[in-house]
Amino acid sequence: MTIREMRVSLGNTQGEFAARYNIPFRTIQNWEAGVRKPPEYMMDLLESRVRADLVNRRTAALPMYDPDKPDLPKRRDHVGAMAWLKAVREQLGESVVFALDEALMCQGYFGGRSDEYLVWVYGDDALARYNGVVVLGNQVSPRSIRERCGLLYTDFSRTLADALANEALLDMQGTTEALSKYYYRNGESFDGLAVAPEYQARFDRLAEEAIDHYES
Repeated sequence: MTIREMRVSLGNTQGEFAARYNIPFRTIQNWEAGVRKPPEYMMDLLESRVRADLVNRRTAALPMYDPDKPDLPKRRDHVGAMAWLKAVREQLGESVVFALDEALMCQGYFGGRSDEYLVWVYGDDALARYNGVVVLGNQVSPRSIRERCGLLYTDFSRTLADALANEALLDMQGTTEALSKYYYRNGESFDGLAVAPEYQARFDRLAEEAIDHYES
């Protein structure tokens, strides 16, 4: 794909595309106009990122309850987050990868809520036939997947990236609490976390909130 084809496929303006991948706006303009040619390694890297973003789409809206859809097991009917997630996994299938709050529960960074309704996952679109299931994307890199007690879930860096990408839709309580625990367990440091350049400013703000949560 050309730079313009990548940008148009995402539905981005030149400014949005530049901000998404932390590339100067003028550079995007020059590349598209043919004034300058991007290095081949940059084209390969950008195309890989764009294809991943196309598959793992940003969620536009949260699902409403539909009485015609089957329900998932209720969180309040299970003792502990892991027991509930195992029951959910049994209904959704073994290949489902938990994301966001559910991934944080698997990691032990967030206990969840007794009235938990939404379940964020990577998997087939058909999973959305259940009430409360939000399919964040159809696939995720195996390098970002971890396993615990038979459950598949995204690692902390990927979970954090997904939270920042969908921040407008989320209750960020779970992410803030999890980041605070990470800070505490990691010797009061955020070392080891990988944050994409386009999310750095938002991460810095969230990190401050997490430290305040830890110190309160």
